[in-house]
Amino acid sequence: MTSSFDRLTEQFLVHIGVERGLADATVGAYKSDITKYVGWLQSRGISNPEDIGRQDVEDYVAALDIAGESARSKARRLASLHEFHRFALAQHMVSDDVSASIKAPKGISTLPDVLSVDEVARLLDAVLPDETAAGVSADPVQLRNKALLEFMYATGCRVSEAAGANLDDIDLTEHVARLMGKGSKQRLVPIGGYACEALTRYLNAARGELERRTTAKVPERRAVFLNKRGRRISRQSIWEVVKEAGEKAGITRPLHPHTLRHSFATHLIQGGADVRTVQELLGHASVTTTQIYTHVSPEHLIEAYLMAHPRAR
Repeated sequence: MTSSFDRLTEQFLVHIGVERGLADATVGAYKSDITKYVGWLQSRGISNPEDIGRQDVEDYVAALDIAGESARSKARRLASLHEFHRFALAQHMVSDDVSASIKAPKGISTLPDVLSVDEVARLLDAVLPDETAAGVSADPVQLRNKALLEFMYATGCRVSEAAGANLDDIDLTEHVARLMGKGSKQRLVPIGGYACEALTRYLNAARGELERRTTAKVPERRAVFLNKRGRRISRQSIWEVVKEAGEKAGITRPLHPHTLRHSFATHLIQGGADVRTVQELLGHASVTTTQIYTHVSPEHLIEAYLMAHPRAR
């Protein structure tokens, strides 16, 4: 028999997936979080959304802490809970949002790994060897990796956006790319000269070779970035490319899949770009999300103060 929780969860997932147009991966993350939450509530004998109290939500967050969940993971699960309870209230399945006053745990606003400008240069240089010194020509995979990482740093795209990029999304003459973000929202971003050069070389000298390696009946004609077997590259493969490039560059700390995206945003802010512009380039729905990148180093704060304050000198 279908329970009230089952109906509410199903309606919620349809709402965020169809009506709000969130990506499948995002919907999957919500489903995982809500399923775990509902299961925990049912283990306490709660079988109806109206029976959930504020203390139950607090106890669940505490249970996540006992289970060893990281602060970032707890914050994501709590964000899912907030969305779930707000939806239940909007659907009149509860009379109050008992999660509204429950705050995320502290210590989760730290920025994921950000590379310095010098480290990014080392990373991008390491992915493609010096052909003159080596006496050999770069193979198609190396040319792809160079173009891929240059593109990701030049545009600040998400890993999924790089994997999903199609040939007709990129205009190398105009130095611009069309990216498909969350909720199928499109945005145009500029492509810098280094990335255009790397992309041009890859498309002219390597992509065709990778496409010919496919064993599929129909070759991949649309994707910009192909894997070694001529198929569209996956997000997991891109993560491996970033990881291997970091190792070659001598960067010892682990690199996050979005390391280049975070570095892109941080370097723009440090270079003087305003937050609203960076928000548009990143495709953030809210400027609040982008403001995490304003936490620049003390050196930059001092320099900005000396340059801008009328009584600083």
